[in-house]
Amino acid sequence: MTAQRIDGKALAARLQETVAARTAGLGATQGLRPGLAVVLVGSDPASQVYVRSKRRRTAEAGMQSFAHELPEDTGEAALLELIARLNTDPAVHGVLVQLPLPAHIDPMRVLAAIDPAKDVDGFHVVNAGRLATGQPGLVPCTPLGCMMLLRERHADLSGLHAVVLGRSNIVGKPMAQLLLAENCTVTVVHSRSRDLPMLCRQADILVAAVGRPELVRGDWIRPGATVIDVGINRVVRPDGTARLIGDVAFDEAAAVAGAITPVPGGVGPMTIACLLANTLIASCRQAGLPDPDLTPAPGA
Repeated sequence: MTAQRIDGKALAARLQETVAARTAGLGATQGLRPGLAVVLVGSDPASQVYVRSKRRRTAEAGMQSFAHELPEDTGEAALLELIARLNTDPAVHGVLVQLPLPAHIDPMRVLAAIDPAKDVDGFHVVNAGRLATGQPGLVPCTPLGCMMLLRERHADLSGLHAVVLGRSNIVGKPMAQLLLAENCTVTVVHSRSRDLPMLCRQADILVAAVGRPELVRGDWIRPGATVIDVGINRVVRPDGTARLIGDVAFDEAAAVAGAITPVPGGVGPMTIACLLANTLIASCRQAGLPDPDLTPAPGA
């Protein structure tokens, strides 16, 4: 068996095209242009690259991009003051604070300060609570992207057994909630779970989100299962060059699974595309408009 490769890069491009079209229509009919403010504290190289990509993609979608780059020694009070200003700025519909923050700043306090209506990362406890109770809210971008990738493979998820490997607030927990909302039977496994391979082999859908390179081996996969690899791990080869690999041993898993996302080119591109989608949704809700239809055009 050779698994179908689920192309996150292609789906992300289709979603961004849809977002750009809806954004243009919103401007033409309502005179409204969604705006995304991205706040970066410090000079972490990986964060800088990611933030630049977000800004570029925001502009490509026809949205306003507001950049706030603060020095490493910025105090927590100053950061909270900036967030308060962004919360009340009518041109800003989405506020994103890039993580990780410097050690002297409490990330939970910062995330809690963002207006839930502008929390396009979906990390605020209000949005987490809405997701858990089935109410409308802003959904974390990576799990939202994972769900869209799953729908590329499965028209109906109802009744499938989904195993989520990882229990973080950013991916694992919201992923489980989204799968429950699709009527999956959901098992969440983590570092304290007993016999991880056995639990993973039960999955029709396996979502790996633990940040451990190639933890999931081929013999952990149920034949024909769909594997969503959220991990992005930078590993250095013996010659000193680096490469990105996932939490799943891709070649081994692809020989067993029915479908699998690659790393890179799977979940990663979907995260930024879903950030743009959340910004558009947030702008519509703040203007009292219905949520836009963001169903991507069918792939080729």
